[in-house]
Amino acid sequence: MANLEKLVDDLSALTVLEASELSKLLEEKWGVSAAAPVAAAAGPSAAAPVEAVEEQTEFTVVLTAGGDKKINVIKEVRSVRSDLGLKEAKDLVEGAPQNVVENVSKQQAEEVAKKLTDAGASVTIK
Repeated sequence: MANLEKLVDDLSALTVLEASELSKLLEEKWGVSAAAPVAAAAGPSAAAPVEAVEEQTEFTVVLTAGGDKKINVIKEVRSVRSDLGLKEAKDLVEGAPQNVVENVSKQQAEEVAKKLTDAGASVTIK
């Protein structure tokens, strides 16, 4: 039981970015998705594929490279992510590709991408 309590303590100490990365790694390792299985409870009629494509409403800004002006990029990352300290922002920039913000509106994702690009970084919006 002590091992489980230690595991809970370790997981509780993760930052949001680290928890997101852990989730992705576990999904890849185990071949599963963290999304809730909604269709499984609907019965046999749910087996038919859904043809309607929903418009994407949540976006993720991914820092693909810090660029030549890393100090400026680190400053912008800190302005966008107020939960990060200087060391965490530096680690994020140097560990590219990394998610800077996740599950934001298209407008907010474009604003963050513009700030980072203007600072000298390379970014993509997913």
